[in-house]
Amino acid sequence: MFNVAITATGVHAPENVITNQELVQAFNAYADTWNADNAAAIAAGTLEAKAHSSVEFILQSSGIDNRHVVDKSGILDPDRMYPRLDPRPDDAPSLMAEMGIKAARIALDRAGTDPADIDCILCAASNHERAYPAISVEIQDLLGAGGFAFDMNVACSSATFGIQTAADMIRTGSIRKALVISPEITSGHLEWRDRDCHFIFGDVATAVLLERDEGDLQTPYFKVKSTRAATQFSNNIRNNMGFLRPAHDQMDDRRDMRFMQNGRKVFKEVLPLVSAHIAAHLADAGVQASDLKRLWLHQANKTMNDYIGRKVLGRDPEPDEQPNILQDFANTSSAGSIIAFDKYSDDLAPGDLGLICSFGAGYSVGSVIVESA
Repeated sequence: MFNVAITATGVHAPENVITNQELVQAFNAYADTWNADNAAAIAAGTLEAKAHSSVEFILQSSGIDNRHVVDKSGILDPDRMYPRLDPRPDDAPSLMAEMGIKAARIALDRAGTDPADIDCILCAASNHERAYPAISVEIQDLLGAGGFAFDMNVACSSATFGIQTAADMIRTGSIRKALVISPEITSGHLEWRDRDCHFIFGDVATAVLLERDEGDLQTPYFKVKSTRAATQFSNNIRNNMGFLRPAHDQMDDRRDMRFMQNGRKVFKEVLPLVSAHIAAHLADAGVQASDLKRLWLHQANKTMNDYIGRKVLGRDPEPDEQPNILQDFANTSSAGSIIAFDKYSDDLAPGDLGLICSFGAGYSVGSVIVESA
């Protein structure tokens, strides 16, 4: 069995940024128009008026200030409230591949690695632009990488599940180097007209380069000490969009064809699941919670992260022990914990331990224990 290392990461965020104030202004204009158009039904009590959103409501609910998006104009158009993305011909790169390549090249450049030396590419994301051909194989072709590639989807845990999958292949000797790429265009699955969730998501792409560690890698890098993944079925986070939609005669504008969640149940059920998962992983790996210098958690909600940090460490974590990037990126699904790792890992000393963890729909939870080299 071979040792595994994370030798580089890359993050690419679209240039467009939507502030909470911009988002609230657009949503409230949409709500006012909808209420006016449905005034009679609202007065009769057959429809409920749409309440306004506010910056204060968003901050209290999530801790989010801004989010990056591929398209801004369509989302902020009160008559549309959805990204406006031009279709691309079949001979042009897909949007997911284009974003994924940008993150991948950052990681490859940091490590000084030639794309041709990559043995495996995983496109691990919560949504995929098409069913086939695989986005990962397109990325492989555009990068000029070797080996093979495949797509995988475990919702918000896709990146950590991808890391475990790639690490397992490296450990057994079937490959030497792998890229786990997570292009998350979450603005496309969000219902921007729903006050309870219109602020949650943002777009980004991340890449993680993993290599066989035979003692000859250039520092800095992180040794992958242990990985763990778990799933437990739940309908509390769901998106019913799928290729069978036309067969069911469901082509109308259905709310359940976009991101849906029962937030209270998710909060109540996921947090104990994640906390117990991390505790068991640490125990089996022979790591004490007090040994951890850094927690890079899934960036879904600040309150959730604060709760998990307290449960894992047995106290309130210091800001540098559990960094949040929510305020700048919002929830970026599987990419969130990787963004946090990318931006808050350079200061760790050799021998310092940390844990990358993501969790979400499924339910799913993935964790990776790493050691700074």
